[in-house]
Amino acid sequence: MATRLRPDQPSHVPTFLSDDFQRSLARWNHERLAPGFPTPDWRKQLERDTAMLRLEGAFLEELRAGIAARAAEAPTDPDGFIAWFEALQEDGPGQGDPLFPWIAEKADLSQMRWFLEQEAAGEAGFDDLVAMTQVKLPVRAKLELARNYWDEMGRGNPKGMHGPMLDVLIDTLEIAPDIDETVMESLALANAMTAMATSRRYAWHSVGALGAIELTAPGRSAATAKGLERLGFSHKERRYFTLHSVLDVKHSEDWNREALRPLVTEDPARATAIAEGALIRLECGARCFARYRRELWD
Repeated sequence: MATRLRPDQPSHVPTFLSDDFQRSLARWNHERLAPGFPTPDWRKQLERDTAMLRLEGAFLEELRAGIAARAAEAPTDPDGFIAWFEALQEDGPGQGDPLFPWIAEKADLSQMRWFLEQEAAGEAGFDDLVAMTQVKLPVRAKLELARNYWDEMGRGNPKGMHGPMLDVLIDTLEIAPDIDETVMESLALANAMTAMATSRRYAWHSVGALGAIELTAPGRSAATAKGLERLGFSHKERRYFTLHSVLDVKHSEDWNREALRPLVTEDPARATAIAEGALIRLECGARCFARYRRELWD
């Protein structure tokens, strides 16, 4: 049984990839990011937040340590870096995982339902992550993240918002995502993305992690859409995945050209941080895929 971690525990725990810690962190993220009101016990809440921030930081540093050597290999000149980054689509962690051909061709309804329940529960909210990441970025990159966010928001049309598109499918499947029913790896992915987006220490990491999503999502989205079509879901119900199988190709091209390239050109030191963020995202994703296969195939 995993050791239960308290918010006031020291940050030198041996590993943060445990069910108890990731659930604790997920609950804290849910609470702290929700709109609220002033309360009389705000000092006590601040103490808890400080303790959790220390644990969150140690969690990210543990993830960084696991990918630092590979990230250090990323070139720091713009052309070299973009070529390295785009190659992650083929050779990055988790790419080509056999889970997705299986989702497309073989998963039955109950298996698809479990898979989507895990994905929905671990969804950090791409639109919110972009919004938090863009704070005080250089103008060209900021504008690209703004365009990306506007697309996520349906360009002002509620029917075009990406989040509610996924909700249509979740409602059809009668899924009720629950932190307690979500595997640790899915929570860790969402927690890592939230940590990078909400801490300015990891702003460049978040840019890389979000760019990695845009780069690698189309193939996975296409496989999921194919599986949903095979199982008889309507165009409206599978629209979220169908859209991202196409739109994210352009998003990735724009992100690399308008955000990554100018950021690295302006300061080559950012290349390593961006690379680390991308690899953290992909490594967390690879752990998810491996866990999903164990749950669904064994």
